[in-house]
Parts: sequence; structure tokens; C-alpha cells
Amino acid sequence: MARFKEKYNTEIVPKLSDQLGRENRHSLPKIEKIVVSMGVGAAIQDQKVLDEALGYLMQITGQKPSVRRSRKSIAQFKLREGMRIGGAVTLRKQRMYEFLDRLITLVLPRVRDFRGVNPNAFDGRGNYSLGLSEQVVFPEVNADKVKNIQGMNIAIVTSAENDDEARLLLKEFGMPFKDPSKKR
Repeated sequence: MARFKEKYNTEIVPKLSDQLGRENRHSLPKIEKIVVSMGVGAAIQDQKVLDEALGYLMQITGQKPSVRRSRKSIAQFKLREGMRIGGAVTLRKQRMYEFLDRLITLVLPRVRDFRGVNPNAFDGRGNYSLGLSEQVVFPEVNADKVKNIQGMNIAIVTSAENDDEARLLLKEFGMPFKDPSKKR
């Protein structure tokens, strides 16, 4: 069993039950999936850049990414409908908890000038999104072999009814939220 899944079942569920005042564990918020995506704008000129980015996405998540294609043509960007321009991976169950564990304990502390993630990046329905500017912060990626630095978006989808419940859930997992009282 993944370390964070066990932590959720043994430590987080009782704390959330007390804090939210609910006895039924199925009514408590939980993480449903994590979506990791990369949009590769340089893929318009060179498809090899996209193939490299998708390879790193597969290394990072442990799962083959699905290719994303453009929906419409935009002449100014030399973009045609149906061109391959990105990739995404949806993680669930075991892989989701393992990815979240690596993200919180290994990756975020390795980000340069890291002061915490934005506590207000929720969408109003309990889902959290964050972006990383480079893929080399993941320990799976060999920084010496990377030709093109590529950023990524990470969306954590929860079953929480509102942002406060989701913030409470992620805080219990150890998500390092920025303290709003401290200024730079």
C-alpha cells in the first residue's frame, strides 16, 4: 500500500472527521485523481521536442501520456487543427498517492527559491492546480540529458464540496502552503 494512502486511512480520516464534524468516512473529502499535463508550444516547429517532453512525462508519472491535439487552426502561430501540441496523464489509486508523496516530500523542496505553494489556487469546487516551470526538479529526470526545459501543470481533483475542505485535506497530507501573514 502506498505510504500516503495508509496515512490517509489511519491519520487523516480521524482528523478530518473531528474537524468537519462528520462521522461517515465516505462524506469526508478525498483525492480522486491527479492530472499532470504539458503544453509544448515548440512542437509546432519540431515534433521531436514534443516526443522528448512526452518521454519525460512518462518517466515522471510512470504512465504513458495521452497526446493532446490542437482543436482549431491559428495562422499567426502556424498552428493547424489536429497538430500534436501536448500531453497529459491522469493518475488514480496507487500511482496517484505515490506521485503526491514524491511531489510533496521530494520535488517541491527542490524548487529554486521555494517559499510555499499558493493557498488560493483552488477553483471554487475543491480542486487545486499548481504549475512547475521545469521538469528537472523531479529526481527521475537526469538534468544533464535534458535538451529542452519544459514546464507542467498539476491538477489535484478532490471530492471536497468547497475550497476550505480541500485546503484542510491537502494541509493534512503536508502540502507546503505559503503563509499569507509573511511578506517577502
